[in-house]
Amino acid sequence: MSKSTQSRWIMMGVSGCGKSSVGLQLAGALEVPFIEGDTYHSYANVAKMTAGVPLTDADRADWLLALHQQIRDARLKRSGLVLSCSSLKRHYRDLLRSADPELRFAHLAGPRELIAQRMAARKDHYMPPTLLDSQLATLEPLQDDEAGIVLDIAQPPQELVRQILRT
Repeated sequence: MSKSTQSRWIMMGVSGCGKSSVGLQLAGALEVPFIEGDTYHSYANVAKMTAGVPLTDADRADWLLALHQQIRDARLKRSGLVLSCSSLKRHYRDLLRSADPELRFAHLAGPRELIAQRMAARKDHYMPPTLLDSQLATLEPLQDDEAGIVLDIAQPPQELVRQILRT
């Protein structure tokens, strides 16, 4: 089993930055499972976001614990994984990293205007563009002591995947 097939990555960033599309491509390149973190949100969380109400730390607690379990299971099985999860705050990332000290983050970052355009163009997604500013205000970018990479979402997804694979 190669090291790349054992890699575990989180695609992080605000809604609309491309976590799912880049994550799917990365998972395909690594030949590992992709987990859409949004599917682990409770009905109450989805309803709250759909109504344009930002989630609190308490709202996110069970969601983050469910994702923690997925990461832990992959580590224990020595299997790779790519997971999309906003991971907006450092303490959220610390919790996820506690499931796997080798977990790495790809922070998909870009200008508000570009992200807002992408959100407005999406169809059938519960996260309204009105929540973008609250997500940007909450975002704590990756810090130097966190394993990962910050990527410019103005680049095509294939290029972002190439950059991740080079790390």
